[in-house]
Amino acid sequence: MKHFIAASALALTAMPGWADSSDPIKLTLHDWSGQLITTTLMGEVLKAGGHNVDYVQADYIAQFAGLETGDLHLAMEIWETTGREAMDASFATGKVVSMGETGLMAIEEWWYPAYMEERCPGLPNWEALKDCADAFATAETAPMGRYLGGPVTWGGFDEERVEALELDFEVVHAGTDAALFAELEAAYQRQDPIMLWVYSPHWAPSKYDGSFVQFPAYSAECYNDPAVGVNPDAAYDCGKPTGPIWKVAWSGLAEKWPDAAKTVENFNLSNDDYGAMVAEVDLNGKSIEDTVAAWMAANKDTWSAWLN
Repeated sequence: MKHFIAASALALTAMPGWADSSDPIKLTLHDWSGQLITTTLMGEVLKAGGHNVDYVQADYIAQFAGLETGDLHLAMEIWETTGREAMDASFATGKVVSMGETGLMAIEEWWYPAYMEERCPGLPNWEALKDCADAFATAETAPMGRYLGGPVTWGGFDEERVEALELDFEVVHAGTDAALFAELEAAYQRQDPIMLWVYSPHWAPSKYDGSFVQFPAYSAECYNDPAVGVNPDAAYDCGKPTGPIWKVAWSGLAEKWPDAAKTVENFNLSNDDYGAMVAEVDLNGKSIEDTVAAWMAANKDTWSAWLN
């Protein structure tokens, strides 16, 4: 979904002009509501500072190629949980740099509704899944359990994890973020079996009673050295990492748009504010633009400070 937002869309008064280039700063858009919100918010604040902005649809992992060449300039959400390896590889080229943390702290992991604990005793310990994968089976996967992953572009190594931990689960990917949570809503209402990718910050862990599966603790070695972990013959035999959500940019951003770069570095958002805005879009049907405009109207002192 593309959101090309006119400079006048939020009726913001531009701050005094800066010495930065008048060329547009290209911000990447992905396929989940939260990222569209943070990117639009960043873009509208930059516009308020007198900058030109373009929004460009891009794949979450493949975008690093565009950032390295300078065809893309800024990515607002690289999650420690799924983007760390791609981010580090891109940093190593010297062509992409960190713009700091967003203020958001990330969890992305397998999640199940609380009613599934009666059908799979031993949860949230992952080893319980070895004995009750069939409790999560669907007509399409039986007798294998089904794990509903996020869109393929999100990464996450779920297929590798299933194989490494020898779980009798079939990984099925949702086509979109919206489809992922629509399936959760439908299953929850009917008390149907479901195991799926849930992430935080997001409204879902608050709206639905459930838990994240507790896999063996993540380590970089677990991802990169088969000898490390519960399966000595396979990598990814552990949970996903947790940690900050990062802003990253083309290395030329600070030279071409120095004042904009300072604004990007100053951007900071709480999990609570993020989750509330995502709920406005996903649950209450508000547009990305209207949701961002409402937050900016209520928090002018906050975002104005990013411009200083």
